[in-house]
Formats: sequence, C-alpha cells, structure tokens
Amino acid sequence: MILFRPVGLEELRLIAQANDQAFPPRLPDQPIFYPVLNFEYARQIAEGWNTKHNNPPCGFITRFEVGDSYIKQFEVQIVGARENAELWIPAEGLEEFNQNIIGKITVEAAYYGAGFTGEIDPKTNLPIEFSRGEP
Repeated sequence: MILFRPVGLEELRLIAQANDQAFPPRLPDQPIFYPVLNFEYARQIAEGWNTKHNNPPCGFITRFEVGDSYIKQFEVQIVGARENAELWIPAEGLEEFNQNIIGKITVEAAYYGAGFTGEIDPKTNLPIEFSRGEP
C-alpha cells in the first residue's frame, strides 16, 4: 500500500539520518503515528498546518510503501471529511511498522511558509542541506 506522511523539517532530517528507510520514534506526548492514504490530505496538512505551526515554517510530503499483508491489520480512520483517511499506528508499534516499509521514503512535495529563512535548492525544492547529503 502506498502511504503519505506530512512532516516538518526536523522529522525530515531524522528520516534522512535513517537512510530514508524509517520514521523516527514518537515523542512521549504522541501516542500514535498516522500515515495518510492520499496525497491531497497530506498536502492539506503540510501546506495548511506545518507551514504555519512548525519552526521553521515548512512542511514536506513523504511517500512510501508498506506491505499489504502487514498494513491490513490497521483500520482506516476518517478524520473529518471522507478524503481525510489515515491509519493509526500505536507509537510502540512504529519500529515494526518501519521494518515493513518497502524501499525508500521519498519526498513528493515541499511547502514553505512566511518567515522561512533557509536556503532552498532550486532543482529539488528541498532545503539545501538535503541536496548536499548533510542531514
């Protein structure tokens, strides 16, 4: 199953440090990891929330695949509108979830809010640190 995950800059750095193959552990106040089922919903979060509430104000949409036989154990959750579909992975199950990611986690889109001061690579639209391989 193809999934998406909106992330901020710090989470993107941690994904890069894991060789683009794993999401970082959840923080103590984050009981679930919630990948989303479609790009549009991920865009709403990355562009509409992350660019306004993250420091620095930016959001990225990651795309990845998880094996169907593993992912079917999680029920789809609808959050608000019908297209706002996500899966709820308990924080303590994230390591097993990461082991079921097929291939690499890729960045599909990047959004920058007012006040973002980092340098952006014009070729990749990612912060320059990622084009140099320095996360």
